[in-house]
Amino acid sequence: MSTRSNTVPMGQKIAFGVGMLANQMFPASLGIFMVVLVQNLGFPGWMWGMVYFLPRVLDAVTDPIMGFISDNTKSVWGRRRQYVFLGAMVMGITFSVMWQLYGENSVNYNFIYFLFGSFAFYIGLTIFSVPYVAMGYEMSEDFHERTQIMAIAQWIGQWAWVIAPWFWVIMYDPSWFPSPEAATRELAVWVGVIFAFCAMIPAIFISSKSTKNENFSPLTFHSIGASVAQIIKGFKEAFSSTPFRKLCISTFFIFNAFNTVAGFVFFIVVWHLFNGDAGAAGYWTPIFGSVGALVTTFIVIPIVASMSKKIGKKNAFMVSQGIALVGYASLWFLFVPGKPWMFIFSLPFHSFGIGSLFVLMMSMTADVIDLDELNYGVRREGVFGAIYWYMVKFGFAIAGGLSGVILSVVGFDGNAAIQPEGAVDGLRLFFSGLPMLGTLAAMYLMHDYDVDEARANEIRAELEKRKAKKAAPQITYTSYQEGKPIWLSEVDKRTVATYQSKFEGKSISQIKGMFDQTLTRGFHGLCFSPYLQGQNIGDILTEEQIRRRMEIIAPYTQWVRSFSCTDGNELIPKIAREKGLKTMVGAWLGTDPSKNKAEISSLVQLAKEGWVDMAVVGNEVLLRNELTEKEVLDYLNEVKKSIPEVPVSYIDTYFQLAQRPELVEACDLVLANCYPFWEGSNIDQAPVYLEKMVEMAKNAAKGKTVIVTETGWPDSGESMHAATPSTENAMKYIIASNQWAQENGIAMFTFSSFDEPWKVHHEGEVGQSWGIWDKNENLKY
Repeated sequence: MSTRSNTVPMGQKIAFGVGMLANQMFPASLGIFMVVLVQNLGFPGWMWGMVYFLPRVLDAVTDPIMGFISDNTKSVWGRRRQYVFLGAMVMGITFSVMWQLYGENSVNYNFIYFLFGSFAFYIGLTIFSVPYVAMGYEMSEDFHERTQIMAIAQWIGQWAWVIAPWFWVIMYDPSWFPSPEAATRELAVWVGVIFAFCAMIPAIFISSKSTKNENFSPLTFHSIGASVAQIIKGFKEAFSSTPFRKLCISTFFIFNAFNTVAGFVFFIVVWHLFNGDAGAAGYWTPIFGSVGALVTTFIVIPIVASMSKKIGKKNAFMVSQGIALVGYASLWFLFVPGKPWMFIFSLPFHSFGIGSLFVLMMSMTADVIDLDELNYGVRREGVFGAIYWYMVKFGFAIAGGLSGVILSVVGFDGNAAIQPEGAVDGLRLFFSGLPMLGTLAAMYLMHDYDVDEARANEIRAELEKRKAKKAAPQITYTSYQEGKPIWLSEVDKRTVATYQSKFEGKSISQIKGMFDQTLTRGFHGLCFSPYLQGQNIGDILTEEQIRRRMEIIAPYTQWVRSFSCTDGNELIPKIAREKGLKTMVGAWLGTDPSKNKAEISSLVQLAKEGWVDMAVVGNEVLLRNELTEKEVLDYLNEVKKSIPEVPVSYIDTYFQLAQRPELVEACDLVLANCYPFWEGSNIDQAPVYLEKMVEMAKNAAKGKTVIVTETGWPDSGESMHAATPSTENAMKYIIASNQWAQENGIAMFTFSSFDEPWKVHHEGEVGQSWGIWDKNENLKY
């Protein structure tokens, strides 16, 4: 991983940019050389489409897998550099080999040879480009510095598009080569060797630190295979982020539309401007590409970078694409036979389309990666970059297929001496119209993109606060307990040894078997987690999502506990009752009296309608210091008077209740949250620690029934002193605590049914990891 700071040294930016030159030159050359397949080697439109489409589909599939590998590589060289270096070598070799095509071979032979050569090349491109792009995302955390990095990289990379179009002149000039296919054979070797070395530059010169001791996922065949499921989940997570979804789909529309027709420049110049005479077309085809690239390099990129800083990235995007629309439309009028120079006037406008796209979109993707870290607690530059570039490359693949379809639809034939009537005009219509449609669709999608500079800075500030907490072990994510009031006696320690013996010598697989038995026996109660990925407290819950999750947990529990009675939470007890479950229904109290009133009113109404078996007025509101004990008592007594036929109580930590006899006296039941984890108990002592917590609650209850309303253990995240989150520890705790509760007749609610990603904002990564099912509703153990 690169060292991230506000200002990146210019040498590092240039090294990254040289990599971009290679990253651009290979596809730029590929697009130029592809003309030979139709014009000189006789590929029909469907073959052109297939050699464009199929290798890029492979590329799009392998990119996310490479992202997983890159993100989880433990190495003294870091996560990325070795792959960038290896991918550069593979790209250079395979690109040189795949273009060794000969006209004397049959069209079918050349098609098969080139197709499989393309597969090999795109594997090399994946190995290089995914970690390379991720290197760029992690070079800086600064909102504007990211744009500068991408602007410099794109500035250098644009020279590929200045150079590559001149290959057309070389290929079709008989004084250079006897035939265009002979030219591609030799030029491919030069491109392969020179730009493979360019691709190695970031690996050699961009600094990184060792990841040898990082806690990454293991890179075994099993874990990489399992990563396919993670990739699918990653796509779901990425596309649950509205800003990222907008970036990806907008890029797809613009890039796909542009590249669908990009290859038609040669045909339009040769057949429309010069009536099919490729020799007479001379320099005009490369002039189109080169002048456009020079405009992008010296005009578009500097203007876009400046606009981004002054008016924001989204506004710079909208302005740039608006200018591009003018350029696309003007080309219909400025391709004039006999006056080929006129199309040059459209290029300054035309170039704003693709020229601004990746400067801004790659910078905005880095901002969205910060948002992803805020939501999920992990940085995933490789996976996010792979997903974004999946959309780019999938668009490229679709573009290739569509190009072949358009050639067939308009009836264009590269081998014909005279084109069918309307064929060339059909190409021209698509050449101007399709990019306009793609751009308009993208602008519509991006009009309400909301990760602006202020929001990005808020995200970074929150991440920095979280890092500070992580770096200071004495700072905890909760005020759950200051100092342990519970100490284990020698008898308790012998009980600990008994619990240890249950798991001693057991493999993870065997512990999973024990967990399966616990799940099959069922829980007394589960705390219900209704919020889906991307939702937060205050979002409106749908009946469909509650019903789906209730279907999942219903076979494994007798009771369901809910935490709120508004924003759709009021549906939880109704749907639970439909499934034959009993309900502990909570009104969420806080500092807002109007919201408290709404919660209380809804709780009372649900109870009067017969949906409530136990009514709860507030959860840990005294622990959070949001209300006074008197205020809680007032709310509690109000509800008791309104629904005298239903047991009513208040929930807090066992030690809060132990200190408040008047509150306990007012409750019909004593409802205590008990978390050995938050008090730093190690997993071996945790079941006994739980017993002692319940014992303290019973002492305070004075004979009233005690129910454990929350207890559990996280499977990932930050440790709390001796309490360590892990899959094994989570299973051990759930198995042992539920066995103890059942054997001793203790009613207990396990926390929680599903992982809760929204809690990462409040409790760090560990806060989202308490579920028995994950956020995607898959059983975790």
